[in-house]
Amino acid sequence: MAVTLGPLTIEDYLFADDGHVPNNPRLPVLVYRRALEIGRGAAASCVTLFDRNGWTGAWKNGVYLHHHYHSSAHEVLGIAAGWVRVKLGGENGRTVELRAGDVVVIPAGVAHKNEGASPDLLVVGAYPRGQSPDMRSPGAADHARALPRIAAVPLPAADPVHGPSGPLLERWRAAERG
Repeated sequence: MAVTLGPLTIEDYLFADDGHVPNNPRLPVLVYRRALEIGRGAAASCVTLFDRNGWTGAWKNGVYLHHHYHSSAHEVLGIAAGWVRVKLGGENGRTVELRAGDVVVIPAGVAHKNEGASPDLLVVGAYPRGQSPDMRSPGAADHARALPRIAAVPLPAADPVHGPSGPLLERWRAAERG
């Protein structure tokens, strides 16, 4: 049985280029607290929600134990079960704890890494329709090649949780306008 948690809250985090990881100095990471139903069927409901809002290529697993980023796609992670501490922004970034029901939207270029998780962690990930993720590691070689790719990644057509008029689009469009 799925259960809806309390009121949704949104946190945002902006990470500057640190010379090793490009991050995304214009688009903030958004963390939606209590955005998903939890309990039995939570992963399937999350896949359906993301797909309905144009975030496709869904997978179910965890979060890699090493810093990595995608220069060719934005990524959404929905926590279907358990909890995870995710380091965002590279070595000098910020650790955020995510629990079942939370969603994090990670702009292209922002590094992320699992820094500890519960044994029952289940993450559902997806990407905006038409975007396909690559795998990049911190360092000068990947950094230099990634910068123009990150700048060219278009904004998604919809918020993965709220659809075409969600807070992601409002915040990211405002960030694009500067």
